[in-house]
Amino acid sequence: QRILRLAEMCRRLETQEEKVLPFYPSSLTEQEQQKALRILEEMPNEPLAEAMQDYVGLERFWQRFNKAKLEEKALEQARATLASRNQELCRLLQEYLAGASINQKVPNDYHPL
Repeated sequence: QRILRLAEMCRRLETQEEKVLPFYPSSLTEQEQQKALRILEEMPNEPLAEAMQDYVGLERFWQRFNKAKLEEKALEQARATLASRNQELCRLLQEYLAGASINQKVPNDYHPL
C-alpha cells in the first residue's frame, strides 16, 4: 500500500512524455500477447499463483522500476565513457603544455616534440 501511495504521489512529477508513453514497447508478438492475456485471465489453481494475484497492482510499479534501473545503467555507462574521454583529453593537454614550456625555455636545443 505504501508503494502504491508513493507511486501516486510521484505521478505528478512525471514529464509529459512519461505520462503519454511511460514504458518501452513490448517485444512480444501479437499472438504472444494474446496468450499472456488468456493465461492472466484464468483462475489460478496453484498456491503461488493465487498469492501472485495479490500483487497484480504492483505490475505497473515494477515496469517503472525496471525502466528506471535500465536508464540508470545507461547513464552509468555514459558517465564512464565520458570520464575515460576526459582523462585522455587531460593527458593530451598535459603533453601539449609540456611541449610548449620546453619550447619557451630552450628554443635553440633539440627536443623530441
